[in-house]
Amino acid sequence: MDTSELKPNDADAYYNRGLGKADLGDYEEAIADYTKAIALKPDYAEAYYKRGNAKYYLNDHESTIADFTKAIELKPDYAEAYNNRGINKDTLHDYDGAIADYTVVIRLNPDDVDAYCNRGVSKKELQDYKGAIADLTKAIELNPDCGEAYCNRGSTKATLHDYDGAIADFTKAIELKPDCVEAYYNRGLAKATLHQYDGTIADFTKAIELNPYLVKAYNNRGDAKSALHDYDGAIADYSKAIALKPDDAEAYNNRGLARYYLHDYDGAIADYSTAIELRPHEALVYKNRGLARYYLHDYDGAIADYTVVICLNPDDVDAYCNRGVSKKKLQDYKGAIADYSTAIELKPDYAEAYNNRGNAKKKLGDIDGYNADMQKYQKLK
Repeated sequence: MDTSELKPNDADAYYNRGLGKADLGDYEEAIADYTKAIALKPDYAEAYYKRGNAKYYLNDHESTIADFTKAIELKPDYAEAYNNRGINKDTLHDYDGAIADYTVVIRLNPDDVDAYCNRGVSKKELQDYKGAIADLTKAIELNPDCGEAYCNRGSTKATLHDYDGAIADFTKAIELKPDCVEAYYNRGLAKATLHQYDGTIADFTKAIELNPYLVKAYNNRGDAKSALHDYDGAIADYSKAIALKPDDAEAYNNRGLARYYLHDYDGAIADYSTAIELRPHEALVYKNRGLARYYLHDYDGAIADYTVVICLNPDDVDAYCNRGVSKKKLQDYKGAIADYSTAIELKPDYAEAYNNRGNAKKKLGDIDGYNADMQKYQKLK
């Protein structure tokens, strides 16, 4: 319908044309029509509400909230406006505000499944896990076929380390919605925590079938394969994750670790180095690269990496001990002893550090020191 066909003072005509444009996904034009309707009829609550919905699809959340707020001022029992304002507040991480809106919806409509479900998710974000489970359980009581509620309750249970309960909820969500990628993926995570790696791989595989671009599923399936010592399979998954997301530092690190276990130390170092380029402050990757360099007899390189680890994390006991081992290989026994001593200061019951320090002292002819450390080592091991 052209503007010329509309009565210039007919607010409803502009409103209805806005509805049609919104249905076609032309949200900017829909907003223009709703704005015209509001100009003609300033108390037009439905026009504010619909304009807010259109703005939501354009990711203009602050303005969306303003429109829903105006709709509520004009129509205080406008449950839909409260609900959608809550959704936008969630998007802006205003979870307390969202909960307040969903609570009004529930007061107005005590059987509103979506409001309980949404409020449960907001409570989870605020780490009110018991409150979240209570709301999601209520949503399920009201609608036993609400797969979303099962899925969200499952993820909340997983956060509380109730992995069996989480798996049960994800399984129910899958029964209700067999193409729910999130449920398969999250169930896979829960199974991995319980070391059910075959089931983990099956779930991540299904998630990938449903969404071949789900990078995190490839990464986590790779982790499960690594746990089963299928390092070649793990490398294939990490490589796919990297192909989909070339800046995925975690995938490079994980692939490096799988290559390390296959004694491909050069390949491991290459992957660790790329991960470090992408994420220069990740201590674990330096530690991994240091270990690979050690096995290639690049002791200076290993020392350099462990030194970075210590700079990033001064309380990393293993980094001191590993650096000490590398220094010992270079016959820097005093430097090795200093590192082992720091490791012992940080962890007085670190048996291997006493053993290593004792051997380094022996190299320097300190037999009394050697005997003292060996006695301590024998007591602790």
